[in-house]
Amino acid sequence: MGMLSIFDVSGSAVSAQSQRLNVVASNLANADTVAGPDGKAYKAREVVFQTVLMGAGGAGGASAADAGVRVSTITEDQTPGRRLLDPKNPAADADGYVTYSNVNPVEEMVNMISASRSYQDNIEVMNTAKSLLQKTLQLGS
Repeated sequence: MGMLSIFDVSGSAVSAQSQRLNVVASNLANADTVAGPDGKAYKAREVVFQTVLMGAGGAGGASAADAGVRVSTITEDQTPGRRLLDPKNPAADADGYVTYSNVNPVEEMVNMISASRSYQDNIEVMNTAKSLLQKTLQLGS
């Protein structure tokens, strides 16, 4: 692995964690939403990462520049949403229950902190690699 491929790996991780942060923000924004007119409540979404191996050729034709991580899919959590008895609510069903999203704000905050720290760590890796490359160039002159 060449020194410059470190930027490819960390850059792909930064991009993937950025997408994860966007999904977490969407989940948190919809944490207390109720079922819409179609009767379905918002479902929490999760990012699924996939490792891209360096020189993994094959159908995708991955090269060293493709090494790192990428978002393979964004899935919906299929657990049922919270149901609360509130017959006076206009969104209540025939039995008087209101269905809320299945987003767990505590889990989403943990995901946000984890994604944020991973993002920061990969930026630090790139800064360290840049510093090492600069010092190597200074040694040569």
